Amino acid sequence: MTEPKISQLEPLPGDWRRALAVVAHPDDLEYGCAAAVAAWTDEGREVGYLLATRGEAGIDTLAPAECAVRREEEQRASAAVVGVSQVEFLDHQDGVIEYGVPLRRDIAAAIRRHRPELVVTLNHRDTWGGVAWNTPDHVAVGRAVLDAAGDAGNRWIFPELADEGLEPWDGVRWVAVAGSATPTHAVDASAGFERAVRSLLAHRSYIEALTDQDPEEYARGFLVKTTEAAGERFGGRPAVTFEVFGR
Repeated sequence: MTEPKISQLEPLPGDWRRALAVVAHPDDLEYGCAAAVAAWTDEGREVGYLLATRGEAGIDTLAPAECAVRREEEQRASAAVVGVSQVEFLDHQDGVIEYGVPLRRDIAAAIRRHRPELVVTLNHRDTWGGVAWNTPDHVAVGRAVLDAAGDAGNRWIFPELADEGLEPWDGVRWVAVAGSATPTHAVDASAGFERAVRSLLAHRSYIEALTDQDPEEYARGFLVKTTEAAGERFGGRPAVTFEVFGR
């Protein structure tokens, strides 16, 4: 019996200068696509991070107020490793983010402010490929990002933003979803891999609360597994995958 042919992934479009990555929590991007971000900043592209929460509900042994400060510090350090200096937080409540108009407005405002051609987010579907349940926060933020990319360009959706000096931005050409079970494109992770490991390791408080495994072994093992698996569909090169929606 002939084995089914594995469809190959296309390179992510490269004709853009500015990206905004929007996710729910500190560490979402580091698990999802930091090696790609490192490659982009190496090429001189601008990348900003927008976090819906400060991850304050993520560590059982730390009270939320203390946890938020720790995780914000770790996120900023993590972003710096891959060349990102613009890191913003929206202060939605960790664990109970609600999809809806306020979230869409906040993300649309950020898109108008940053004016990216590429917007990046994390898996917005109910599961991770049908094998594990996704969190409500990821689902809410991912869906809101897809909607806000259009909202940002419509003058009559959130017209108050223009009064705040945020003129419509209809320049988003793609939304790229990391962690999708149905990816369409990929970015070579070779050059950015070691920085991606260090970027994930910057979230040491969270990793140490999550596992008894040595943090570096854990981070490296996770990223090797995901990038090598993706490489099977990208010419044998380690890769970060995305499901890309054009606009």
